[in-house]
Amino acid sequence: MLSEKTIRIVKEITPLVAANAETITRRFYERMFEANPEVKAFFNQAHQHSGGQQKALAGAICAYFTHIDNPAVLMPAVELIAQKHVSLGIKAEHYPIVGSNLLAAIKDVMGDGATDEIIAAVAEAYGFLADIFIGRENAIYEEQASAPGGWNGTRTFVVAKKIPESDIVTSFYLKPEDEGPLAPFKPGQYITVHIDHPHAPTSPRNYSLSDSASEPHYRISVKREGRLAADAPDGLISNHLHDGIEEGHRIELGPPCGEFTIDPATVVKPVVLIAGGIGVTPLLSMAKSIIHTNSNAPIYFIQAARNSQVQAFADELRNLADTGPNVRVKIIYDAPLPGDIENGKCDDTGFVTTDLLREWTPSCDAEYYFCGPKPFMQNIHACLQELGVDEHRVRYEFFGPKEELQTVRS
Repeated sequence: MLSEKTIRIVKEITPLVAANAETITRRFYERMFEANPEVKAFFNQAHQHSGGQQKALAGAICAYFTHIDNPAVLMPAVELIAQKHVSLGIKAEHYPIVGSNLLAAIKDVMGDGATDEIIAAVAEAYGFLADIFIGRENAIYEEQASAPGGWNGTRTFVVAKKIPESDIVTSFYLKPEDEGPLAPFKPGQYITVHIDHPHAPTSPRNYSLSDSASEPHYRISVKREGRLAADAPDGLISNHLHDGIEEGHRIELGPPCGEFTIDPATVVKPVVLIAGGIGVTPLLSMAKSIIHTNSNAPIYFIQAARNSQVQAFADELRNLADTGPNVRVKIIYDAPLPGDIENGKCDDTGFVTTDLLREWTPSCDAEYYFCGPKPFMQNIHACLQELGVDEHRVRYEFFGPKEELQTVRS
């Protein structure tokens, strides 16, 4: 347990740390990548390039400091981060590297304000949290290794099929090269693809599993991100998968991870799945897995997309209603192409609104799952708040501080 002195000091410095949190995290990554370049491969450089990683870490630090006297509040966030760490192969030996560079960054930014007493308190607080993460991550590693067909680290898979889903999304059907059993996964989880790329060697990327958990393969469905300069991180791996990986090729995968999941066998209340763009992938896995396991479960699936050119899984979404007697599907385009409306490609145009959710979904008792780009998720989060949906009935997958989902409605 943390000492009362440490708790008091951390609470006292929280406002100052919060005011400088992003400056501290930017300095932290600069120091760590310079002093310990071996850990750089664990970090998505696209997120570093955009500043998203720095903001996410700043938010996590502020949340921990704020709740230093009640860490149980942070357990959902701990699970999310622990799953992400395991997907990347982070181990106990990496925590001292992070700790030393974080303390040094705090000294750099806070200067004389970072007294020996303050640094000692932060070091104790960090060590306490690190032990929580290490314990949970070790348990996840053990669960993965002991599962039928499970493994730790990477395992070689073969691309059995490569199927275009739209102009910008391609699915890869993956089977173990050794023809051994496939480790089970929970609908909504992701796997980690390890790609050797000349501009991002051994760069790991997480991709949601997009098919039913009952299938004899893993399927990931990858959106081609914008083509940027050769030395820019965003889009390198997705474009390489689209252009450089073909049927019969081998790729290295990490085992399934992630806490944004649903247990199909326990679904009782109506489930509302709201997808924006490529956020459809984990939700489609959830829907197909529920239908396979629990065919009477009521499912309401909303997919928001630009138009028919970029919408992925149009046929699969339409077929969901035919495979489950209590499944309803609504497709919404916000920028329909000529013929999209006339040819019945979509059911509505515009954006998902509070009124649409009120009229089309059983908001009084449904469980809501949503995933998509940040503006989409901000909108859905606000809509559900306007409907008065309790937080315990809302699940989402979002990269960044939860506060960034908050929007101000005029």
